Amino acid sequence: MTLTKNDLLSLEEYSSRRQEFKAQVIEHKKTRNVSLNQYARLYFEDELTIRYQIQEMLRIEKVFEAQGIQDELDAYNPLIPDGSNLKATFMLEYDDVELRKVELTKLIGVEDQVWMQVEGFEKVYAIADEDLERENDEKTSSVHFMRFELSEEMINALRQAQSLIAGCDHLNLPVEGIKLAAETVASLTEDLMD
Repeated sequence: MTLTKNDLLSLEEYSSRRQEFKAQVIEHKKTRNVSLNQYARLYFEDELTIRYQIQEMLRIEKVFEAQGIQDELDAYNPLIPDGSNLKATFMLEYDDVELRKVELTKLIGVEDQVWMQVEGFEKVYAIADEDLERENDEKTSSVHFMRFELSEEMINALRQAQSLIAGCDHLNLPVEGIKLAAETVASLTEDLMD
């Protein structure tokens, strides 16, 4: 699924419907995230979450010209699952600025060590930050965009109610595996094509 200008509301329309739309997205997101630990969380994206993000960016930046709208669509459309994958925003959430600075230096490469696993299959490691490099030699970013490519067999297993597990193999963020709630798996399975 790719969003186009026709899928978006004008700034005026969005302003009048924003609170209702925001409430819908907040409710939708409740089953689309998983906490790996107290600081690391995966937020799974789909057409609705990305449409909301684009609408918010257009509102904040007061963009109404066709090229500006297209630029936002081009930036965010790659974050929508395309039927054979799950896509997520990986957030390292440290409220304390000093703690964040220290921890991000310890987590270089973490984005390549986050994985999803359909029960009975091998781990699928994230393909991270395809849009741009988000780390340097000194630290990683607190935000990473991830794609998890699933085989047809994995997708079929999820449809037959197999468990989905998330984890991380990074030395400074070890997560053995967290079984996702059934409602989360059901929501994510909707991202996968028949």
